[in-house]
Amino acid sequence: MPQTIASAVHHELIIKKSRFIACVQPMPDRAGAQKIVAALRAEHPGAAHVCWALLAGGQSAAVDDGEPSGTAGRPMLDVLRHQDLEGVLATVVRYFGGVKLGAGGLVRAYTDSVAQALLGADKVAIVKLQQLRCTAPYAMEGMLRRELEASGATLDAVKHGDDVLFTFSLPVQGVAALRARLDDAGHGRIGWPKADPDGGADAL
Repeated sequence: MPQTIASAVHHELIIKKSRFIACVQPMPDRAGAQKIVAALRAEHPGAAHVCWALLAGGQSAAVDDGEPSGTAGRPMLDVLRHQDLEGVLATVVRYFGGVKLGAGGLVRAYTDSVAQALLGADKVAIVKLQQLRCTAPYAMEGMLRRELEASGATLDAVKHGDDVLFTFSLPVQGVAALRARLDDAGHGRIGWPKADPDGGADAL
């Protein structure tokens, strides 16, 4: 199951007089990541490189920022992927110490910087929610409320008309079982109108 982290974590490495300052933090999109990177550049004007990797679905990125191609951003991104993270930004600020590390040394330095930072991370599972709607006769309202509560669903809205219309959300993996249970308990009297166009799956 994909995870994110609860808050930013940091680590600093000194390798052959070069200083690598790593931070891994929650980040949903590239625009936010670019703001963080710009702030780091302003905060560290003497740094040789500000490399970063973002793992956020279609907005993912790996930036070497002047280091030899594939020696910084990609290794950092690989660490995030290996730990099954999502919605996470890794940044490493490097102050050059005068001794070249070589391509292999750079890959190890950027990999270790991010991996060491993540040792202190509080990881949080990402639960995909799906929103559903169903209708029930008034006589079944109490039963339906109990079933939703027992399944861990969140009741988003209830409307009373000819029938009772329930709008609720629950983890995607529990949808099929709940629908089957409600259909069985309702003896065919539970209706399933299509969800609103904007009521799809959300990630919390």
